[in-house]
Amino acid sequence: MGLRVSRRYSGVFATHHRVFVGSPGGKVYSLDAKTGCVHWFFDAESGVRSAVTLARAGSSNIAFFGDAKANVYGVDAATGKQLWKTKADAFPVAGITGSPVFFNGRIYIGIRSGEEAAGADPQYECCRFRGSVVALDALTGKQVWKRYLVDEPKRTTKNRAGAQLWAPSGVAVWSTPAIDARRNVIYVTTGNNYTDPTTRLSDAFVAMDLNSGKILWSRQMTPRDAYTSACRLPDKTNCAESNGPDFDFGSSPILVTLQNGRRALLAGQKSGVVYAVDPDNQGEVLWQTRVGKGGTAGGVQWGSAADQNNVYVAVSDIGRIMLTYSTSTDADPKQGGGMFALRLDNGQRVWYTPPEPCGNHPRCSPAQSAAVTAIPGVAFSGSVDGHLRAYSSADGKIVWDFDTARTYETVNGVPGHGGSLDGPGAALGDGMLFVNSGYPTAGGMSGNVLLAFSVDGK
Repeated sequence: MGLRVSRRYSGVFATHHRVFVGSPGGKVYSLDAKTGCVHWFFDAESGVRSAVTLARAGSSNIAFFGDAKANVYGVDAATGKQLWKTKADAFPVAGITGSPVFFNGRIYIGIRSGEEAAGADPQYECCRFRGSVVALDALTGKQVWKRYLVDEPKRTTKNRAGAQLWAPSGVAVWSTPAIDARRNVIYVTTGNNYTDPTTRLSDAFVAMDLNSGKILWSRQMTPRDAYTSACRLPDKTNCAESNGPDFDFGSSPILVTLQNGRRALLAGQKSGVVYAVDPDNQGEVLWQTRVGKGGTAGGVQWGSAADQNNVYVAVSDIGRIMLTYSTSTDADPKQGGGMFALRLDNGQRVWYTPPEPCGNHPRCSPAQSAAVTAIPGVAFSGSVDGHLRAYSSADGKIVWDFDTARTYETVNGVPGHGGSLDGPGAALGDGMLFVNSGYPTAGGMSGNVLLAFSVDGK
């Protein structure tokens, strides 16, 4: 495979010889897919972790994305000119991680927050964020509806430091929603609560009406899950009595049709369990299969991929080693990883490929936290050890392996170095594969490159 390199990004979308990428610094780029040359760049208000969604609305081709301050943007895909900008949530640490979804002239997007981390401070009045889903007019950015997934928080007690506590809270939407055109429904998976008492829409599949946002049904997988970062630190002042287990969903729901004509909605959870529920029967559980141990950064982190037969699931189960005099962690080189294929109809294991060991590499982990990407015959999984691997969908054999954690001579002359693969999965289009390398969160290796591979080696 040939190699092209450009700057760091978070999510990527490739189409019509263009690659659209965002960055932690807030810049969004439209790049030439073959050369990496910049057609245009756009300055968002804050970092862009969501992938860029392209769609035709009216007579315009528009690029849609969200940023770390919960702003949603509509930008002319040809020129990079801003068409509109909408504040989807005014909470101070609200943000957007999942990608926008376009359907019938509207943009649908979920809202998450950084309050789970803010709660580590014993002086912080924990917690008041309310996860939500927002529908916007794609041409104007005007809000059509907004559906909160938790009630308005009220004062409860005070913590040991004298700070006021609030509840209920949390239920973030970290991932991209799924659209069910047949039923005119949008499906999301949700995060945990932050404070007690917990609520029924946390750690759940939730179905909402596309026109109004009305909740049609929900299926909770882990009740009584209230968690903030204080729960893993020595000072647990703002850790709820529930004390986790922090088994929220970071994975997007996947809507599939089974070979018998029935349908299923799939998602893996940080508990280490993959679920299939029935979207046509109030989310009744069809099957559940354990693939990992689970944990605060364990189980299935950022998403799976499916074809007509299987769902392909990468396991994180990253081990965290607390650093002295710090709230930060280093990655355990001996924990995590593994790749599964499960049958869509019953969840039975088709194959399992164990993780590759890290050896003595510093800041290395075999954990496979990044979202999986699948094409006919192959599933791609990135690892915190920096490797991007391609697995045969037939038997799980690794058919291609590239270590991205190396130095590069980049096309724009910026010194480049790869690192861990985490968060978004690889993107494919026009015979090429694109992936970012560098993700220092949870003890991973930093990096600053966008890598492009072509099957013809040119």
